[in-house]
Amino acid sequence: MDFKLEVVPIPVTDVDKAKTFYEQAGFGADVDVQITDEMRLVQLTPPGSGCSIHLLTGTPGPPP
Repeated sequence: MDFKLEVVPIPVTDVDKAKTFYEQAGFGADVDVQITDEMRLVQLTPPGSGCSIHLLTGTPGPPP
Protein backbone atom coordinates (compact mmCIF):
# COMPACT_ATOMS: atom_id res chain seq x y z
CA MET A 1 0.00 0.00 0.00
CA ASP A 2 1.31 3.45 -0.94
CA PHE A 3 0.80 6.34 1.45
CA LYS A 4 0.88 9.87 0.10
CA LEU A 5 0.62 13.19 1.88
CA GLU A 6 -1.98 15.24 -0.01
CA VAL A 7 -2.97 18.09 2.34
CA VAL A 8 -1.43 19.84 5.34
CA PRO A 9 -3.96 21.92 7.34
CA ILE A 10 -2.58 25.17 8.78
CA PRO A 11 -4.84 27.14 11.15
CA VAL A 12 -4.23 30.88 10.81
CA THR A 13 -5.63 34.08 12.30
CA ASP A 14 -5.44 36.12 9.07
CA VAL A 15 -6.17 34.11 5.92
CA ASP A 16 -5.54 36.99 3.52
CA LYS A 17 -2.11 37.73 5.00
CA ALA A 18 -1.13 34.04 4.95
CA LYS A 19 -2.49 33.60 1.40
CA THR A 20 -0.43 36.57 0.18
CA PHE A 21 2.69 35.16 1.84
CA TYR A 22 2.34 31.75 0.16
CA GLU A 23 1.41 33.24 -3.24
CA GLN A 24 4.55 35.41 -3.10
CA ALA A 25 6.50 32.21 -2.37
CA GLY A 26 5.17 30.71 -5.62
CA PHE A 27 2.18 28.69 -4.40
CA GLY A 28 -0.90 28.74 -6.64
CA ALA A 29 -4.36 29.30 -5.16
CA ASP A 30 -6.67 26.39 -6.01
CA VAL A 31 -9.66 27.07 -3.75
CA ASP A 32 -10.84 30.03 -1.69
CA VAL A 33 -14.20 29.47 -0.04
CA GLN A 34 -16.05 31.17 2.81
CA ILE A 35 -17.77 28.20 4.48
CA THR A 36 -19.57 30.14 7.23
CA ASP A 37 -19.28 33.68 8.61
CA GLU A 38 -16.43 32.49 10.86
CA MET A 39 -14.91 29.67 8.76
CA ARG A 40 -12.83 30.09 5.60
CA LEU A 41 -10.64 27.64 3.69
CA VAL A 42 -7.94 28.46 1.15
CA GLN A 43 -6.08 25.67 -0.66
CA LEU A 44 -2.69 26.45 -2.18
CA THR A 45 -0.27 24.16 -3.99
CA PRO A 46 3.39 24.74 -4.80
CA PRO A 47 4.38 24.23 -8.45
CA GLY A 48 4.86 20.57 -9.38
CA SER A 49 3.77 19.28 -5.97
CA GLY A 50 1.23 16.57 -5.19
CA CYS A 51 0.68 18.08 -1.74
CA SER A 52 -1.34 21.20 -0.93
CA ILE A 53 -1.84 23.30 2.18
CA HIS A 54 -5.17 24.38 3.64
CA LEU A 55 -5.22 27.75 5.39
CA LEU A 56 -8.13 27.65 7.84
CA THR A 57 -9.94 30.06 10.13
CA GLY A 58 -12.86 29.38 12.42
CA THR A 59 -11.98 25.77 13.20
CA PRO A 60 -12.40 24.26 16.66
CA GLY A 61 -9.31 23.49 18.68
CA PRO A 62 -6.37 25.41 20.05
CA PRO A 63 -5.73 28.89 18.64
CA PRO A 64 -3.33 29.19 15.69
